[in-house]
Amino acid sequence: MGAAVAKTECKLMLSGQLVGSLFSMAGRVCVSRGSARSGAVGPVEAAIRTKLEQALNPEVLELRNESGGHAVPPGSETHFRVAVVSSRFEGLSPLQRHRLVHAALSQELAGPVHALAIQARTPAQWRENPQLDTSPPCLGGSKKTRGTP
Repeated sequence: MGAAVAKTECKLMLSGQLVGSLFSMAGRVCVSRGSARSGAVGPVEAAIRTKLEQALNPEVLELRNESGGHAVPPGSETHFRVAVVSSRFEGLSPLQRHRLVHAALSQELAGPVHALAIQARTPAQWRENPQLDTSPPCLGGSKKTRGTP
């Protein structure tokens, strides 16, 4: 992408709270749904976004830092959910699509990222259901919550 590409950012508000940022780049839509507390995008989230944009040239890239819903320190960047819509996924199985995402994020997955939920869709699939799934509540990582002593 050259320097001539314009990038605009709009803050998304919901009930008076900042929920994220909307980025538009050359007709593509990228949504950040990070922490509503700060609205800031951390370095891991920024790296994930950059690497997926470079590797997959997505039409839509929605990224949500879900770390705040887990038993981690405030401000952590360990749990993410991503929806990637790319024509590169045409003709590929879900496993092959996930492998492309994992390959792009190999450094993050080997280090700071503990969990990554992936929705990898073609543009036609996204038009049918343009929603980012939600994750179930965290059980806190305790064996007791899972019925094991």
